[in-house]
Amino acid sequence: MKLRHTLLGAAATVAMAAPAMADRGSDGNVNILYWQAVSILNPYLSGGTKDIEAASLVLEPLAGFDAGGTLVPYIAAEVPTVQNGGISEDLTTITWKLKPGLMWSDGTPVTAADAVFTWQYCTADGGGCAQGAKFTGVTSVEAVDDLTVKVTFGAPTPYPYTAFVGGQSPIIQAAQFADCLGPRAPECTDANTKPIGTGPFTVTNFVPDDVVEYAANPNYRDPAKPAFATVTLKGGGDAAASGRAVLETGEFDYAWNLQLAPDVINGMMSGGKGTVVTGFGTNVERLEMNLTDPSADLPEGERSTVAHPHPFLTDARVREALSLAIDRQLLVDVGYGPAGQPTCNLVPAPALYASDNTGCLTQDVAKANALLDEAGFTMGSDGVRVNADGVRLSVLYQTSTNAVRQDVQALVKDMWEAIGVETELRNIDAGVFFGGDPASPDTFQRFYADVEMYTNNFEGNDPQSYLAAYTCDKIPSPDTQWQGENINRVCDPAYEAMVAEMAAARDPAERGAIAIRMNDYLTKDSNIIIPLIYRGRVSAHSNTLGGVQLNAFDSELWNAADWFRMK
Repeated sequence: MKLRHTLLGAAATVAMAAPAMADRGSDGNVNILYWQAVSILNPYLSGGTKDIEAASLVLEPLAGFDAGGTLVPYIAAEVPTVQNGGISEDLTTITWKLKPGLMWSDGTPVTAADAVFTWQYCTADGGGCAQGAKFTGVTSVEAVDDLTVKVTFGAPTPYPYTAFVGGQSPIIQAAQFADCLGPRAPECTDANTKPIGTGPFTVTNFVPDDVVEYAANPNYRDPAKPAFATVTLKGGGDAAASGRAVLETGEFDYAWNLQLAPDVINGMMSGGKGTVVTGFGTNVERLEMNLTDPSADLPEGERSTVAHPHPFLTDARVREALSLAIDRQLLVDVGYGPAGQPTCNLVPAPALYASDNTGCLTQDVAKANALLDEAGFTMGSDGVRVNADGVRLSVLYQTSTNAVRQDVQALVKDMWEAIGVETELRNIDAGVFFGGDPASPDTFQRFYADVEMYTNNFEGNDPQSYLAAYTCDKIPSPDTQWQGENINRVCDPAYEAMVAEMAAARDPAERGAIAIRMNDYLTKDSNIIIPLIYRGRVSAHSNTLGGVQLNAFDSELWNAADWFRMK
């Protein structure tokens, strides 16, 4: 963990405070580059980080997390606690007070009714909400008065900071989305691409999978912010081009997610135009095992659904063999360097929640082969294992298009084929893969492959809602517009019991122990999720852009209202 602290320290040294006084819009335009292009600006209809972060310039939660992982109020007046009376003594309610005088960007008042509607929107039947886990255990949301929101849970909830907290769960305007409930949610193009918000910017133009243009919100609560009059968020290209555009040519002010080999980044930094910022939060690059059958031979609407179990990935021995065959340190050395660490955990931090699970860190090809033998798969003359029923160990392994990910894919393919697992590689444009389009067959939620690889994380410093995603009701399917966080299609009463247990646990040590059991269930005990790399966030900004504080616990654009042009 020494490396982690070093990188965080480096990030802190480049953060610059905003000027004491500024005029809204006085610093012109800021150019941001996300090589994963934005597809939609509604976090409730996309689990893609690039969509959530682009939306965070406009849509805000009641509270979020700062660059240190501390909970801070956004449109709420303060963070409720038991001590200040905001959380009931029996831990069944949390009451939020809105800041007085808040206006939506269209000039209408923000009220508690908007929060009530947001809950109704995400929980509406037939809608499919990408952030449903945020509302786990919530039985009602009510407007006590115009400025007071009361959230009630079905049982004592020691960690109630899930609904309306963080960039994944913002408040949306009831008036704008009134006709967008349930199955109609994806049809509301104007609302989903030009949301009315309370954030520092408003959307002026949006070309899906290309560019988003913003202007300073004239009704933003701080009259001196934002310093920038406009924002251009360009999408597409690749991580290498993004890095060059900031660090070498200076065409852009901010480049997100420089998922590049260390030597490539070091070479770019010699251009002298920008600064690299890095920080470790909870990002884990992992392999997701599909417990359902994605075969194209099945009728559309039945592929990757629980009606059809996977022909061999439902065997825990096969999944464990796939994990043991991987040399994780090699993947880090080739693709990540100091921005990555091998891991066996889905939840790598904070320490309270991190399992001491290290068994996967040593590659064990002999044991992997023995497990496949035990599972009844014998090596064929073509080097591919097959069982007595003629089922071949052949997988389609997909991920988003990115040079580092393709390098990792190639290495894993070699490792798997060495134990007799035929491996076909596929990469999909990141804007499509993470786009959440219910009509697309290529999203990570639809999962028309046997194995897929990506990174995600949980906001803040508690994994309760993150781990609560792996319940039966969170499985993406045609009935949910292919939305839902349970990508693997896990449906186990024993795991659901752990979700309920953690939601009710009050003692921090007990909460940590339950989270570790949940992590171990998904990883070392079952290998439903095969963690590979604990990733640091790596981005870059120009030397003329001040106020940047890289946030690995929430949206990277969390404090864009504080950005300014250095004179």
